[in-house]
Amino acid sequence: MLELTITEKAIEKVKTFAAADKSSNGKGLRIYVQGGGCSGFQYGFAFDDQQDGDTVLEKGEIKVLVDPHSAPYLAAATVDYVEDFRGSGFVVNNPNAKGTCGCGSSFTV
Repeated sequence: MLELTITEKAIEKVKTFAAADKSSNGKGLRIYVQGGGCSGFQYGFAFDDQQDGDTVLEKGEIKVLVDPHSAPYLAAATVDYVEDFRGSGFVVNNPNAKGTCGCGSSFTV
């Protein structure tokens, strides 16, 4: 079973985004890993429908979807929402990452 932590701040922000985007009704938050970024892999977030093979996690009134390819990369990770002088956005604290880039949105394994 996939262990993935979503902070309360991140959950609240997802609910805010969902309320502002009516096309997200009935969809879950897909968290995924894809090739790219300056370190080799990058995280992605999107409202999406559940697909065959997805791991589905209920986290504080939101449904989180993770595809089978992304699940091993996200095991034991924590997703937070940060607002600071650099801007705002979702941040993944990932114990599986061997290195990250300066912008914090891509990683190596």
